[in-house]
Amino acid sequence: MNTQVVKNTVVTLDYNVTDPDGTLVDEGRDALVYLHGGYDDIFPKIEEALQSKRVGERVIVKLQPDEAFGDYDPELVQVEPRKDFPKELEVGMQFEGAPQGSDEDDFLIYRVTDIADDKVVLDGNHPLAGMALVFTCTVTAVRPASAEEIAHGHVHGSDDDEPTRH
Repeated sequence: MNTQVVKNTVVTLDYNVTDPDGTLVDEGRDALVYLHGGYDDIFPKIEEALQSKRVGERVIVKLQPDEAFGDYDPELVQVEPRKDFPKELEVGMQFEGAPQGSDEDDFLIYRVTDIADDKVVLDGNHPLAGMALVFTCTVTAVRPASAEEIAHGHVHGSDDDEPTRH
């Protein structure tokens, strides 16, 4: 049986992401598994392109920044005192925190982008924010979602719950 990608199916994709010039941004080492049908598990434009596809079919979707990780927001860059961080600190490390002047519940992941003598520069933007992206994927498996997955709005994974390849 060759199941189609429709609402309330769990879809497995082999994928990669490049910039518009073809430079690899994410080689997709691990398969991407998501719940199809408007659950915000994947960017809407990609989900739309995958609707009604079958195992083995491939799609290429070009995403503008506002359809992917958003525009780059310079207000999410913060400079903090070096003394507020652990002794072992490197560019690329990540910390969770609330943006300045925001509700304490609005946590973001901040990446260390620079370390000066007594200051640390943190960037709360996604590393791919502000970039147009080309998402290329092949459907490798489709299975009906369980009632629990549908109720929770995301895929539940276990060794017994591997997608069926058709």
